Amino acid sequence: MQFANRLKRLGTESAFEVLARAKQLEAQGKSVIHLEIGEPDFDTPTNICEAGIKAIRDGKTHYCPSAGIPTARQTIADYVSKTRGINVAPESTVVMPGAKPLLFNAIFALVNEGDEVIVPNPGYPIYESVVDYVGATPVPMKLSEETGFRFSADYLRSLITDKTSMIIVNSPQNPTGGILTMAELEAIYEMAEEHNLWILTDEIYSRIVYDVPFQSILPVPGALKRTIMVDGMSKTYSMTGWRLGYGVMPKEVADVLTKLAINNFSCTATFAQDALVEALTGPQDDVVKMVTEFQKRRDVFVDGLNKIKNVSCTKPLGAFYVFPNITKTGIESRTLAKRLLEDAGVACLSGTAFGKFGEGYLRFSYANSVENIKEALVRIDKLLNG
Repeated sequence: MQFANRLKRLGTESAFEVLARAKQLEAQGKSVIHLEIGEPDFDTPTNICEAGIKAIRDGKTHYCPSAGIPTARQTIADYVSKTRGINVAPESTVVMPGAKPLLFNAIFALVNEGDEVIVPNPGYPIYESVVDYVGATPVPMKLSEETGFRFSADYLRSLITDKTSMIIVNSPQNPTGGILTMAELEAIYEMAEEHNLWILTDEIYSRIVYDVPFQSILPVPGALKRTIMVDGMSKTYSMTGWRLGYGVMPKEVADVLTKLAINNFSCTATFAQDALVEALTGPQDDVVKMVTEFQKRRDVFVDGLNKIKNVSCTKPLGAFYVFPNITKTGIESRTLAKRLLEDAGVACLSGTAFGKFGEGYLRFSYANSVENIKEALVRIDKLLNG
């Protein structure tokens, strides 16, 4: 078969590949603890489900405006205005089936062939994949453990060239759990303004934070005019299968992304957007409970990892991943991740699944029970130290 040459530039997301292999092993009778996939293990809150069910029963199963139903766009504008401390108009919002289409379409719309895009590394692999796909060059911005998986303004400035067109920001970050400070976000905006760059900020984990507050770049004066902010329902409200994401951006960009939606998927499921409205405006008790439980699991996992010989782990400040340093084991990340799955029944991801600077690390999701996390720690220790 012959495929379009552009597909050669398209990457993938290793979490789904590891999940598939783990399911194969389970089908063969092997016990596997799933710590690979970035999906909350909680059900969608009942009030949100009921809103979606009611919408279906009320006949909201037809086409809707491609940018989103008006009530959803208004709700998003109100929610982002409140949570980010800025004034957002509904015309500057777009609803899509998940956060990924927003990331993809923003890069597709704003980055030209031959451009350079600064991407966090280790970072969510879809950023680099899509930048490659559109014919641009991803420039890795190293996030090191020594700096709390952040970066200095001087280092970022050294990466900017005449070809740079966009900086991608992810905070709280996947896979490290790092969080950027307001001073760092202000520096990003200052450089973007100086060099006329777009900022694509992925804030999908904005509500899943511990110990320190979440900071968005949107409140920085002037930032909204050159920023596309992406958020969604999957992580905060355990709605991964609902496929609901939203973005805030200049109206002109929203209009272009709407045009891309028309050409691609027409619109996001109408009834699902009623669930989005309920999620953002209804009770938040389930979110608080989930984050509290995640923090408990984080502490158990980090403490346990730091007790394993030749393994060390800093405490993540957000999201629901730990990113332990395994360099002292002398085993490459991909090799150890494979051995953990095949020999110990612990599914995780190699740090290199998130870029070259992830070598020497593994990523575990703690979207699993404390009981299973403790069992995973036993299995990891046994594999490494006998």
